[in-house]
Amino acid sequence: MLEKLKSAALNAQKNAYAPYSKFRVGAALEANDGNVYFGCNVENAAYPLGQCAEATAIGTMIAQGASAIKQIIIASPTETFCYPCGGCRQKIAEFAEASTPVVMITPEGNSTETTVGELLPEGFTLTPQD
Repeated sequence: MLEKLKSAALNAQKNAYAPYSKFRVGAALEANDGNVYFGCNVENAAYPLGQCAEATAIGTMIAQGASAIKQIIIASPTETFCYPCGGCRQKIAEFAEASTPVVMITPEGNSTETTVGELLPEGFTLTPQD
């Protein structure tokens, strides 16, 4: 599954719309339904309106009816690992357990792995109401 996710993230990265930063990112996740969902970053001239690759992948997962992330991969366009931004860390945490693997990869095939809990310690969650 890891190779399938890497391939999906790298393919999505090719379609990134990044005319301003030129920083193309791809993300792919394995969901609780066993399917792979992927996305790329989509920039906007009105800077805060852009969308990260992770958010695109999560939105696609939800739109297709899945509800949880089993693992996620983020493809950087450079040899520096592209960790999720703070907003995406919270978005990932909304649909993942603290132990969920988060893998960052580079074009040359280097990788590093962490977990949602390590990326977002003490992340915000809602307490279920009785």
